[in-house]
Amino acid sequence: MGNTLGLAPMGALPRRSPRREEPLPNPGSFDELHRLCKDVFPAQMEGVKLVVNKVLSSHFQVAHTVHMSALGLPGYHLHAAYAGDWQLSPTEVFPTVVGDMDSSGSLNAQVLLLLAERLRAKAVFQTQQAKFLTWQFDGEYRGDDYTATLTLGNPDLIGESVIMVAHFLQSLTHRLVLGGELVYHRRPGEEGAILTLAGKYSALHWVATLNVGSGGAHASYYHRANEQVQVGVEFEANTRLQDTTFSFGYHLTLPQANMMFRGLVDSNWCVGAVLEKKMPPLPVTLALGAFLNHWRNRGLRAKCEESPRCGQDVTCVESVDRVF
Repeated sequence: MGNTLGLAPMGALPRRSPRREEPLPNPGSFDELHRLCKDVFPAQMEGVKLVVNKVLSSHFQVAHTVHMSALGLPGYHLHAAYAGDWQLSPTEVFPTVVGDMDSSGSLNAQVLLLLAERLRAKAVFQTQQAKFLTWQFDGEYRGDDYTATLTLGNPDLIGESVIMVAHFLQSLTHRLVLGGELVYHRRPGEEGAILTLAGKYSALHWVATLNVGSGGAHASYYHRANEQVQVGVEFEANTRLQDTTFSFGYHLTLPQANMMFRGLVDSNWCVGAVLEKKMPPLPVTLALGAFLNHWRNRGLRAKCEESPRCGQDVTCVESVDRVF
């Protein structure tokens, strides 16, 4: 007897394909956990600074900086940067070599290399005139959903001293990242280690980050209200210095006026603000900054001096298609 109801055999019925879950993203570097919040706060600016940026080619550019301040002698910096052809993202180009030298001969240099598709290396050198102050070597491996980093700072085999820092971050979900940091230092007569745990939760419009360890705690909260307004809150506690600091910062962008405003206020009664104004079609950016301490405090942060100050910053940049 045939199939009088006209039903298809069981084997002929279409099967639903199993739902494919999206892979977890890479959590990024440990040093970038608080980056969004820190970018909201204004950078310290004292006196008058003139920056002239000259792009020599699609790979090489130089910048000349003249800084004048009432707190010290005028200074000059020569900045040079080279970017290679391997571009992984709009902000990541390999190899990259960056150097900055001032009028006294002190040098800060960084070299970034991409050894393999997932393996990166970085070398940092800092000199004070003819004397080496810091030399640091980093190796970072980025997996599909985790990042592992090992750093060697000032290794000295003869003096038997070294600083080793290990970082690990793991994406548990698309929003939650957990990890830790282990700092080990050794020198004659002294040896120790500090463990710090870290967590980061990213929502659609806000990011919360927390670092907790035996040396203290660092918490930050970043919120993007809209395309023009961003705010950030930071809390830092240092158990060794017995000091805590609470800071609130905001970032306001006015694209129609080509203006950007950053401000901060912290628990040390420090108030600061920086206003940047672009003046197209000229390749010039004018920045006005002021920081004021309303109450002297021995635990004052480096960005807020004990006397009011105002500064101006003028930047001249030659526009190019490629951004370094």
